[in-house]
Amino acid sequence: MIIYNTTFNIENDILAECVDYLKKDYIPRAAASGFLMTPYLRRVLQDETEEASSYSVQFHVKNYETLEYWLQNEGRALQQELVQRFGPKIVGFSTLLEDIALDL
Repeated sequence: MIIYNTTFNIENDILAECVDYLKKDYIPRAAASGFLMTPYLRRVLQDETEEASSYSVQFHVKNYETLEYWLQNEGRALQQELVQRFGPKIVGFSTLLEDIALDL
């Protein structure tokens, strides 16, 4: 199991609309395929004087091959819709994370 994380930097003038879109449209559509599971939306804590805010969208994915399949068949189109809707006021980058068991 891997974690597919995308961190978005969102300009504050579109923040409310964009977070609403992530919660009500983007995340449910991404999870609907069944390939991306256990969605999370998290705010990145930062200095409140910034002109933009950052949010992390995370999903658990079975493996890298499953993620690549989803990206090719659904993910890239969904990402393009997000960019078309909000333009340069939102930018993001994705990372893959792996849980490491702690031996405590």
